[in-house]
Amino acid sequence: MATIRKRTLPSGRTCWLAAYVDSGGKRRFRQFSTKREADAFLVQARSQVGQGVHTPDSLSPTVAEAAEIWLKRCERDRLEPTTIEQYRGHVTLHIAPHIGAVKLSRLTAPLVNEFAEKLLTGGRSRELCRRVLISLSSIVTEAQRRGLVTVNNVRSAKPVKRSGREDTRPVMPTKAELRAIIRATPDRSRPMILTLLFAGLRGSEMRGLLWEDVDLKCGVLHVRRRADRFNSFGPPKSKAGIRDIPLPPTLLQDLKAWRLACPNGPLGLVFPTTAGTVQGHANILHRVFWPLQIAAGVTVPGPDGRLKAKYGLHALRHAAAALWIEQGLNSKRIQTLMGHASIQQTMDRYGYLFEAREDETAMLAGLESGLLN
Repeated sequence: MATIRKRTLPSGRTCWLAAYVDSGGKRRFRQFSTKREADAFLVQARSQVGQGVHTPDSLSPTVAEAAEIWLKRCERDRLEPTTIEQYRGHVTLHIAPHIGAVKLSRLTAPLVNEFAEKLLTGGRSRELCRRVLISLSSIVTEAQRRGLVTVNNVRSAKPVKRSGREDTRPVMPTKAELRAIIRATPDRSRPMILTLLFAGLRGSEMRGLLWEDVDLKCGVLHVRRRADRFNSFGPPKSKAGIRDIPLPPTLLQDLKAWRLACPNGPLGLVFPTTAGTVQGHANILHRVFWPLQIAAGVTVPGPDGRLKAKYGLHALRHAAAALWIEQGLNSKRIQTLMGHASIQQTMDRYGYLFEAREDETAMLAGLESGLLN
């Protein structure tokens, strides 16, 4: 039997005590500030008890405890070390300090929205907030799977949306800057830079590329693996990351020549260190890509007033997408070549380029019609 009664606490504060019997036959109690909250809770609790999915508040773990359960599950599932490290950072730096002590049964949608607002006002980027909320939702989903919480209120919370004033277009070099970079690239680094630019590879995919993945006869590059920040091999970021990319003639010729000059190693890497091992991402930036940008004059002022390189390696991947779109490839083909998990991901990043191309095509067609018809 479910009841609600008014109660005066020793402190003098008045509360409403909701009492009910759980699915195990045990009587449970929970306090609320208002009778309306107590009524709403009892309606929900009785429904959940009837469905056999109710978790009493006293048995519910805190968000921090549930996060540890989730992280152990990630380790058991053998997710990549870099992925687990990222997830643990979300927990220790953002989730635990703000809502770690909250019981999952009390993690309501308004509370999740309040948590997201704290992150934003605390200086976190919208993209980081979005990723932290995804991790939080995964934490609750794992607890739900174990019967530690009934519903995942993170899913029903208001998502973190990008500001309408925020420029979400990816940063990439202009054509003039790309020409300058290519001209300044030394012969030894040219195959690597051109592969990043004309194959649209992620830096990790380029670092993990093996000669067995490059078909020099057919002119096709097969993306099958990547090297993480610990220089360990693993699969691409998603199933869509496994893909085949046609090589343009100049890059194909450069790779054929590089095959003869490439340092030998037991791994058979296309772009290894001089010892034949996996190159570190930072090593490529500091020793290759940043110096050649400075040599090419592709720079911006640094904090100390000195000129520094303008772009990171990923900018070449964005530039590859822009060049493909300019050549008329459709969005589905761009998704495939970039290895995006969804067409939405492709359009979110490069949709404005498709729109610009369509506008230009229509304009040119209009000019042609006006002259020839």
